[in-house]
Amino acid sequence: MHSIVCIKQVPDSAQIRVHPVTNTIMRQGVPAIINPYDLFALEEALRLKDQLGGTVTVISMGPPQAEVALRQCLSYGADDAILISDRAFAGADTLATSFALAAALNKIRQNMPIDVIFTGKQTIDGDTAQVGPGVAKRLGYQLLTYVSKIVNLDVTQREIMVERRAEGGVQKLKTRLPCLITMLEGTNEMRFGEMADMFRAARYNVKVWDRLAAGIDDLEKVGLKGSPTVVGKVFAPKPRSQHAEIIEVHDHDPRNLAETLLAKLFTQHPKIAQELAKRAQL
Repeated sequence: MHSIVCIKQVPDSAQIRVHPVTNTIMRQGVPAIINPYDLFALEEALRLKDQLGGTVTVISMGPPQAEVALRQCLSYGADDAILISDRAFAGADTLATSFALAAALNKIRQNMPIDVIFTGKQTIDGDTAQVGPGVAKRLGYQLLTYVSKIVNLDVTQREIMVERRAEGGVQKLKTRLPCLITMLEGTNEMRFGEMADMFRAARYNVKVWDRLAAGIDDLEKVGLKGSPTVVGKVFAPKPRSQHAEIIEVHDHDPRNLAETLLAKLFTQHPKIAQELAKRAQL
């Protein structure tokens, strides 16, 4: 059983600033973290390893400092780590990123077959949720998005059954391996790394692949040249001028408290009261 987890090192969203002139995200001086959604993917891959055995490989495309994020994944229990790093990748959008990752994954599966690829549902810096599906399409893998639970994985029959969150409910899907899964947040809890894994991560020689090592010859498909996306403007949300209102009540009975809150709400928003009155007459 070989699982791949695609991760990304992202700026801490709580401290992101936008340049007032260029309208670009200012990453200098902003702490870098593992994309939080990717940790749910990593934990799920490690749980499959605990149940079925096998190997977990983490892979990331980014600058040299992204090696820190890969070592952190190794400290949690991942077996191998690969950093795809090349100046030719600079400025890549989701199309170019998925191309580079798919090329590297194709290189990996030539030496060791890949059963499942895990990603987070999206990243907190781009919020596009496009890279995972893009990789699956390029590799010809079955795609399972917004997965909340792996119900069963049969290595012998090469089948997997999952539950995914859908609008209006939960879907239970079954498909063949290999597949790519984007994990939903809140589906598990990241484990604490064991001391032995922490020492191993500190000593581990993280593999660094440039574009040639990743099997990429066409420079027109990576970096800025391979990125048709144009960002018109990036801006920070304006802070709210209205502050929270404090309502003081002397009676803490739940019914009286609810009546007080509803009366306040209907006073400030009379249309809501009118709409509820109309529905009550139907």
